Amino acid sequence: MLSEKIMDLRKQRGWSQEELASRLDVSRQSVSKWESAASVPDLDKIIRISEIFGVSTDFLLKDENEQKDLYEGSLSSVLYEEHQQYFIKEITEEEANAYIQLVENVSKKIAAGVSACIFSPVILLILMGLVKSSRLTMHEDSAAAAGVIALLLIIAAAASVFITWGLKLEKFEYIQTQPLALTERTEEAVRKKQNDFEPDYKRFITVGVMLCIVCAVPLFAAVMFHASDSMYFYCTAVLLMMVAIGVFFLVWAGTIHEGYEKLLGEGDYSPEKKIEKKRNDNLSKVYWCTVTAVYLGVSFLTGRWDISWIIWPCAGVFFAAVCGIAAMLRKR
Repeated sequence: MLSEKIMDLRKQRGWSQEELASRLDVSRQSVSKWESAASVPDLDKIIRISEIFGVSTDFLLKDENEQKDLYEGSLSSVLYEEHQQYFIKEITEEEANAYIQLVENVSKKIAAGVSACIFSPVILLILMGLVKSSRLTMHEDSAAAAGVIALLLIIAAAASVFITWGLKLEKFEYIQTQPLALTERTEEAVRKKQNDFEPDYKRFITVGVMLCIVCAVPLFAAVMFHASDSMYFYCTAVLLMMVAIGVFFLVWAGTIHEGYEKLLGEGDYSPEKKIEKKRNDNLSKVYWCTVTAVYLGVSFLTGRWDISWIIWPCAGVFFAAVCGIAAMLRKR
């Protein structure tokens, strides 16, 4: 039906009814009536709709609603021809609710795991500080060994959390990789939850960033007051604990916020960007294999392993430029 096609095409662009209405110079109520089949747009509006979405008027008026045509309307024809395997995935309200609930559970676990990895050297630092201040009657090597054991155990526990909860998200992998289509009711429900979470998101991000900024204060205070060597260990431990707490808030809030963006097809998860990211996968493999070969070749030939590492940060920055150039060439 024409009403369904207009609604599906609008959602694939991530537009609201108001945005489509402004492009057609009509009221939002008119678009709403079209999508609910309460009225039919005039012929000139149908032609305008076909121009906006890049589809033919035959596609809009015929009763055929093949996924191929829907996909071709939501993305450029070039992307469609090269990526015919990427069709629109329809998401039910039950799927959306199940995904949001899982993301909310996983976000805390992943955030705790990341924070644990940052926290892992704290025990080692405290033990070394106690030994340096002679408050712990233990050989320095023994204290270091005990601290490293604690570090490895914490990282192992965090890794198990990443694997366990990461696997649970695999069944929803299509939400991250495929273009999605949500019903009006589902989109409204998801957007309401996103809006309800927005104040918490801003609060957690603010707290997390502030903790990461002020975490170095104890260490600089130790330098300013010419503290003992043991105090430097303690201050570094405090620094890591503050970073761990800050990162917990950042990862927790960021994961949930990202989950809403994936469902709604916003930001880095719009249909076009999902396909663009997939197209860059092969480029990424070739690029990083080449960088690795260059790094090893330069390092072995010069023997300057102490400075050859600079290839990696330079390659990371240059990769963004390569992806940008590739995107521009594809648009030609």
